[in-house]
Amino acid sequence: MSTTPKIQLIDLHKSFGAKKVLESVSLDVGAGESMVIIGGSGSGKSVTLKCMLGLLRPDSGRILIDGEEIVGMGPRDQERVMKKFGMLFQGGALFDSLPVWENVAFGLIQGQGVRRAKARDKAIEILAQVGLGQDVATLSPAELSGGMQKRVALARAIACEPQIIFFDEPTTGLDPIMGDVINDLIIKCVKDLGATAVTITHDMHSARKISDRIAMLYKGKLIWVGPTAEIDRSDNAYVEQFIHGRAEGPIKMELKG
Repeated sequence: MSTTPKIQLIDLHKSFGAKKVLESVSLDVGAGESMVIIGGSGSGKSVTLKCMLGLLRPDSGRILIDGEEIVGMGPRDQERVMKKFGMLFQGGALFDSLPVWENVAFGLIQGQGVRRAKARDKAIEILAQVGLGQDVATLSPAELSGGMQKRVALARAIACEPQIIFFDEPTTGLDPIMGDVINDLIIKCVKDLGATAVTITHDMHSARKISDRIAMLYKGKLIWVGPTAEIDRSDNAYVEQFIHGRAEGPIKMELKG
């Protein structure tokens, strides 16, 4: 079995103008591991995710996927590596103009050249895996509830059987029960695929449930990384305040007048 991490971030730095967004971020994610990155708004979670996806280029530092450097990679190689990834976007990001099945099958048809009839059958099969019946396949995304849209987005994320799945705030906008349904589906889908998962969230219930390890970003720096079971014994005042949602503590909310 390979001991090479599936994902390696090495000394990442990223600024926008004078604002430092990531400072010396280093993190390994093992094959088949579920890593959750937590932190408040503006902590650098989304920028970290976008760097891993190749959507943003870090100012300095390295990003390795299966030991292969992706920073500065040419378009053809980047496209090859991108095929390893699946993505569940925060708002679902479904195509309103396409029926549900075609949303799910988008990567199969566009990325892999699968024939439409075969892709439709595969989409219906995957929808069943996330608890949605065949009757949903022909509906438009606008006809679905928020929870159903999130399930369709999850189905699309796993349709091409990716090796790595990124989840961007997967439970945002959902009620607690539907949020927990999505958490359970994420665990099941990732396990069934044997995929590596990286999730960014500020939902601590979700973070605890779906992760093997948790990393916390604060002002662009990783201030704690460890097994999920140990986060309550972190002895880090910033982590303690965040995971318990306390107003009082070293993290000060910026209130704009």
